[in-house]
Parts: sequence; structure tokens; C-alpha cells
Amino acid sequence: MSFESHYQCLQNMFLAAPINQFYRPRIKIEEGYTEIAIDVQEKYFHGASSVHGSVYFKMLDDAAYFSANSLELEFFLVTTSFTTYLTKPVSSGVIKAVGRVANKNRSQTIAEAIVYNAKGIEIGRGNGLFVRSRTKLKNIDDYCC
Repeated sequence: MSFESHYQCLQNMFLAAPINQFYRPRIKIEEGYTEIAIDVQEKYFHGASSVHGSVYFKMLDDAAYFSANSLELEFFLVTTSFTTYLTKPVSSGVIKAVGRVANKNRSQTIAEAIVYNAKGIEIGRGNGLFVRSRTKLKNIDDYCC
């Protein structure tokens, strides 16, 4: 399988995940790099009328995760740890997470992500550690092209 096909299959898998029926994100995956965007909606708000931190976490983890898995053709990766920093509230527009691989070795990948508001201002960041699971990508129903 080519890397381009792999990126498309990862995008298909991401978009087919049941959780993403709620968020309706858009995704672009390249080598060691991912962009994810969602439209801010009131249903994502906490009591103070801004996006809940869980949405920031999801976007940061997903962007970092798919950046890491873009470099792994055979196995589904899992997040073993993830640190999140929420720096600004957001309550309208589009939010976009950009993930990049920071370091990769034989057993683990470290990836970072930043989430931006519609004006391109950083509103959060995070980094995570990702390792291979025992699950082969080819055995995941939605990982197909």
C-alpha cells in the first residue's frame, strides 16, 4: 500500500468513528502531519458558554494521533499519555487542530498538536506518546479505501 492510500484509509477510519457523527469534523492527513477542523456549536459548551475542554482534548489528541499513525502502515496506534494545555476560551467560528510528529523511534512516537480559533490564534496545545497496539489496521472495518 502506498502512503497516499494509507492517509486516505486513516481519514476514512477517522470519519467513520461513531464519535465523529457528533462533531462532524474535517480532516487532512499527510506524512507526520494532520489538520482537523470543526465548526463551533452551542452543544459543545460548558455552563459559561464556551467550548468545553473535552472538545479541545479530542481535537488535540486526534491531530497528534493521526500524525503519528500516518507513519505506521501496519498497526493501529494507541495513546499511552497525553498532556493538554487550554489557553483561551472560544465560543464561535471554526477551531482547527494541527498535529505534527516530534520524534519517532522503533517503539514509540511523540506527537504535538496546537488548536487555533478562527482568527488563527492559539487556544490550546498538547503532546502525547503513541505506541503500536496488537491490532492490525487491515483488520479494522473502516480502514479501507
